[in-house]
Amino acid sequence: MTAGNSGIALTPAQRFAWLRLSRCETIGPRTFRQLINRFGSAEAALEALPHLARRGGAPVRIASIAEIEAELEAAARHGAAFVALGEPDYPVLLREIDSPPPIIVMRGERAALSRPAVAIVGSRNASAAGLVFTERAAREIGRAGYVIVSGLARGIDARAHLASLESGTIAVIAGGLDKIYPPEHAELLERVVTHGAVMSEMPFGWEPRGRDFPRRNRLVSGLALATIVVEAAHRSGSLITAKFAADQGRDVFAVPGSPLDPRAEGTNALLRDGAKFCLTPQDVIDALDDRTAGLPHPSTLLETAAADLAADPLWDECDFFEEAAAPPLAASTRIEEAVSDDERDPEPVPQGDASMLARAKVVGLLGPSPISVDDLVRAAEASARDVQTVLLELELAGRLERHGGGLVSLV
Repeated sequence: MTAGNSGIALTPAQRFAWLRLSRCETIGPRTFRQLINRFGSAEAALEALPHLARRGGAPVRIASIAEIEAELEAAARHGAAFVALGEPDYPVLLREIDSPPPIIVMRGERAALSRPAVAIVGSRNASAAGLVFTERAAREIGRAGYVIVSGLARGIDARAHLASLESGTIAVIAGGLDKIYPPEHAELLERVVTHGAVMSEMPFGWEPRGRDFPRRNRLVSGLALATIVVEAAHRSGSLITAKFAADQGRDVFAVPGSPLDPRAEGTNALLRDGAKFCLTPQDVIDALDDRTAGLPHPSTLLETAAADLAADPLWDECDFFEEAAAPPLAASTRIEEAVSDDERDPEPVPQGDASMLARAKVVGLLGPSPISVDDLVRAAEASARDVQTVLLELELAGRLERHGGGLVSLV
């Protein structure tokens, strides 16, 4: 492995194991992180998965060696690269979000991922005025030193990418890098690759589905210091991006519009609820400058974030990169989103009669009504470690649902 300025690069063998673990069914970003912290390596986690899933009551399908080899070959054909969480090229701000993807796949200039960014999103059925404002905003903010991030969708997204080709742009897509949506934006994507980067958390060959777009939206906002919503109807996907941005502690700007235009209903609601006004691109530039008063360049925000992450104790509790070989296991290519809100316990899986008794008690206490993990620990009269282990087993077996606020329930 090799060390960089802000991370450690995986060896090819370690990257292979990370891909296998991240592509396993029922393992989303948070479960991945829990497994790595619990077992110390992706290889060890892969070896333990069948046992954990059996204890949870159902088998788990694990991506095969052949499937990962095929994905690596597809990436090579498309000139794509995999970047793992904690490696030097992994975007610093993305690493800060709740449930960052363990591995992203990208094409284009890696340097684009390390630049300070502003996201611009909005309606697919954009007005002429909205498109003009988007073009102006993308150009001026880009010239101020920020890369522009968007989702490659029709309307506002596409215009934001086009207007920022000269200064740099990043497109985040919902499917695999070989499954562009909408398909007519394949040519635009190639231009983005030339002038910036395109990235996804999904494997090659993955056809985007409805629920994949909100997942993509959290990455759009997660890459950026601020998100601008130009136009958004009621229940628009752009409002989901704005919510992610707010939850991630990033600035949210909205462009006001006529109350008679349904495309302004969402943006006006954002302003009513506390979003910042974006009347000109300078509003965004000034707000970000205020956050870095006395600092010479917006990139210092990323340097500060990198320094904060270097002190993150979670990443110091175990050595991610001391890994051993693991035998080939069963196959699966499907990724399921896993949602969790509690901290993970790094202790080994408990064994013996006491743990089995705790397991039976926890399962008996769970039901369809959500309950907090803390309340579950108290009701079970068991250790937090044992309860967390049972929850992990149930989650891997597809029997546990996690809700916001650290609540869990049986599926």
